[in-house]
Amino acid sequence: MAMEPPTTDAGDELESYSSLGLTVSHSQKNNAEFPKVLLLLSMYLDKTVKQNEELLDSSEIKESTTMFHGQRVPELSIKLYAERIFKYAQCRPSCFVLGLIYMERYLQQPNIYMTSFSVHRLLITSVIVAAKFIDDSFFNNAYYGKVGGISTREMNRLELDLLFSLDFRLKVNLETFRSYCLQLEKEALALVLERPIQVQATNGTKPSICKGSVDETCKHELVRERYSSQVLQGCSW
Repeated sequence: MAMEPPTTDAGDELESYSSLGLTVSHSQKNNAEFPKVLLLLSMYLDKTVKQNEELLDSSEIKESTTMFHGQRVPELSIKLYAERIFKYAQCRPSCFVLGLIYMERYLQQPNIYMTSFSVHRLLITSVIVAAKFIDDSFFNNAYYGKVGGISTREMNRLELDLLFSLDFRLKVNLETFRSYCLQLEKEALALVLERPIQVQATNGTKPSICKGSVDETCKHELVRERYSSQVLQGCSW
């Protein structure tokens, strides 16, 4: 599943960068916990993995095994794994947006699907390639391997496989980067609206159930209760 680029303007760009936590400076980084982009990215990846696995289970499509496929599904969730990468790799938040772009370019190859067996390795490899491309300083692969829970040798092989698959074309134009930032937020809101949520009435009486098709009052409560408390809680801009 690839993202559809939305229409952007200058105001939307600045607001999106700020809300995703991409404007956190290096001096503020140690005081912040986790930028919002990590949660939105993990939500999007979770959704994509689920859709891919349902597709593979319900059809006769034969998936091509890649170097990114592990023998078992990691115990750590995508969200916690992304937070671990951010905390210990010390890369810019924008590396995760750039990493997502690399992931989707890689997945354009025939019969390659991102599943629970491959998403973690693909994520850390894409993010460290992004960090090496745009950050002023970065660690070696021995360190990144420890962060990701894989050996140095495997980390080297994954990085080379990704680079050759992308034909070493790592440059991303500004318009593409902007569109992914805005689309991450739209995807996250869409996920929230798709999930039924119980909303307590303001008078304390019978709660209502909000589903995908909600009126404005229900939507407001849904966004305020689920989006604000879950998406924004624990995130620093």
